[in-house]
Amino acid sequence: MGAPDPSDATELAVRRATPDDLAFVAQDGYLPEAVVRRKVEDGDVWVARRGVEPVGYLRLEWLWSAVPYVALVRVLAPHRRRGVGRALLAAAEAEAARRGQPALYSSSQADEPEPQAWHRHVGFEECGLISGLNEGGVGEVFFRRAVGGSSP
Repeated sequence: MGAPDPSDATELAVRRATPDDLAFVAQDGYLPEAVVRRKVEDGDVWVARRGVEPVGYLRLEWLWSAVPYVALVRVLAPHRRRGVGRALLAAAEAEAARRGQPALYSSSQADEPEPQAWHRHVGFEECGLISGLNEGGVGEVFFRRAVGGSSP
């Protein structure tokens, strides 16, 4: 293990994304920029920063306009394993709780063991699988995490 990362000394802050964050929160390329812009305007995107540097973001979807689904958590490589994902997840959980939802949902491709391990590590439990959903016939593993200790 190396020397402590000096960026860890800078306090981590999470807030809702603003239009000024659009280039950062649209960088994954999964959605057209116009859709990401709307999600930012709707308050469904959070940004994590260390000082002035953006280090990660989370995008929340609402299945059936009611069920909170963590569509994407992206943390820049140098900042992984330093609590950024957990902090972003806490913001999404607070929003789900504010809306009276008992659980957050998320998913990962069946052939992605690292994201699946992260989900389990932060308290998600596997709750289903859709076979052949992704390109190449790869399935999608779904996860559920109780909000505020409630039972889903």
